[in-house]
Amino acid sequence: MQTSPRPRLPRLLVLGTDSRLARGYLVLFGLSVLVMLVLPDSPAAIAPMLLTAPLSLFGVALPFGPGTEGGGPGEALAVGFWAAWVLLCALVNAAALGALGAKRAASTPVRSNVPARNLLAPAFDNWPARAYCAVVAVALGFFLYAVLLSPDPGFAGIWPLITAAPFSFLAVPLSPPAEYSGIPGLGTLVFTVAVGLAGLVNAVLIGRLAHRMRGAGR
Repeated sequence: MQTSPRPRLPRLLVLGTDSRLARGYLVLFGLSVLVMLVLPDSPAAIAPMLLTAPLSLFGVALPFGPGTEGGGPGEALAVGFWAAWVLLCALVNAAALGALGAKRAASTPVRSNVPARNLLAPAFDNWPARAYCAVVAVALGFFLYAVLLSPDPGFAGIWPLITAAPFSFLAVPLSPPAEYSGIPGLGTLVFTVAVGLAGLVNAVLIGRLAHRMRGAGR
């Protein structure tokens, strides 16, 4: 007798809670929320957003969220939606960490006998990871266009940082020394490479999660 596939959301909950790494992440996220509530004006208050990046940071493109003007039901609804979105992002990240320690789905073919290629394969052998890589590539392309060809690059670097967060923020302290090293374009190169590597790490996590979710439905 053939059984129907298990719902995706419960499986996401299982992946997000069935390993020490995932549970440790959720505990850290809970502590960051507590810090945000106790010290709302402290720089540490952004910790929940950083811990749930990159998905949570995509919310900056929305015209509402914490700080929405007007008060009343509209503001409460906006804050409630933002809180639910951040919680969902935390669950997705926890599930990705849970999938990181799990074995590769049996239905997924092995691409190569080279360990490095096997490690990076989840970043390219499934559509969710490919779509994410495309978003990072577009953000980096926009950044390079703004820096190299536009007369006013403005804050073009914020979009690659958001799409490849949280590891992309390591590019912020790395690029200024390279920029002032006297070698033309070195700062831009360091920033681009650092963000690209950060995006690759995220893509591997997304790919591992996609494999686990797909395997769970078989």
